[in-house]
Amino acid sequence: MSQAMIPLSVAVLTISDTRTEETDRSGQALVERATSAGHRVAEKRIVADDVYQIRALVSAWIADPEVQVIITTGGTGFTGRDSTPEAVSVLLDKRIEGFGERFRLLSGEEIGSSTIQSRCLGGFANATVIFCLPGSTGACRTGWDGILAEQLDSRHKPCNFANLVIPERGQHG
Repeated sequence: MSQAMIPLSVAVLTISDTRTEETDRSGQALVERATSAGHRVAEKRIVADDVYQIRALVSAWIADPEVQVIITTGGTGFTGRDSTPEAVSVLLDKRIEGFGERFRLLSGEEIGSSTIQSRCLGGFANATVIFCLPGSTGACRTGWDGILAEQLDSRHKPCNFANLVIPERGQHG
């Protein structure tokens, strides 16, 4: 008999100077995938590509015991306003080094060498797992389908990140 999946509480943040709720296809794709997988979306927001606005909102979610997962989309490139890694990396207690590596491996199959321009990252802060994905809808699908769907599923073996953010577990279990 298989275990039931334990739903997680996910916050989704789109980082963009131009997107609105009506035009935010990347954030909406993440919301739809998280919901379809059985998770709860605690909040979805759009914030300007500003290091301090990003950091303030991500910090508030890290401090919120109701948020177990934060997924951002956007601001991971090299243009002047791309500042997600700078905003989020200082908040992390531990980095998930393999997340960016795995994402670029999967993404490379789709977009070739352009994947090296992605500075996506993952990590933990205050028992919250955080993933920063590029802003394209395709990149969000790649990140969710190729990594996050399994790693946020408490049944995935041999290990997953879900069991590290579920309060009564706190281990790979």
